[in-house]
Amino acid sequence: MRWKVALLTASDKGSRGEREDTSAQVVRELIEEELGGDIVDYRIVPDDQDEIRAALIEMADYYQADLVLTTGGTGLAFRDVTPEATLMVAERLVPGIPETMREVVSRRSRHGMLFRGVCAIRGRTLILNLPGDPKGVHEHLMAVMDLLPEALDQVKGMRREREA
Repeated sequence: MRWKVALLTASDKGSRGEREDTSAQVVRELIEEELGGDIVDYRIVPDDQDEIRAALIEMADYYQADLVLTTGGTGLAFRDVTPEATLMVAERLVPGIPETMREVVSRRSRHGMLFRGVCAIRGRTLILNLPGDPKGVHEHLMAVMDLLPEALDQVKGMRREREA
């Protein structure tokens, strides 16, 4: 089974075409090569809570993505509102995933503690926030990549036999 994955980048400059979205390419490669997923929707929106929220709802409800990955808007700047928008659409939270990402990344760099991303469930969709820079995206996503298939199976209501 191939996972349906939607990718949402929150970036003022990216949405205006002033910056190339290199983080999205990192996500695309990791999803296709490591997770065995297909990108079913991709878009860039400004760092605006309402626009991020609307895109998340559409990706989960209309495109019925198994996984929505966001990049950007997870820092401490005033316009970094991706976690807040995610919480607005969340039905349930999955705190262990971002906690693990912070823990693993913080072992290499104390900057990992500044990551405010969250993970949530909406319907049968898992939504996971990632940082906006390519290196951060790679480090955070790889910290939990091995667990994502099981998490997605559970969200979808499927059982997966655990390895000993």
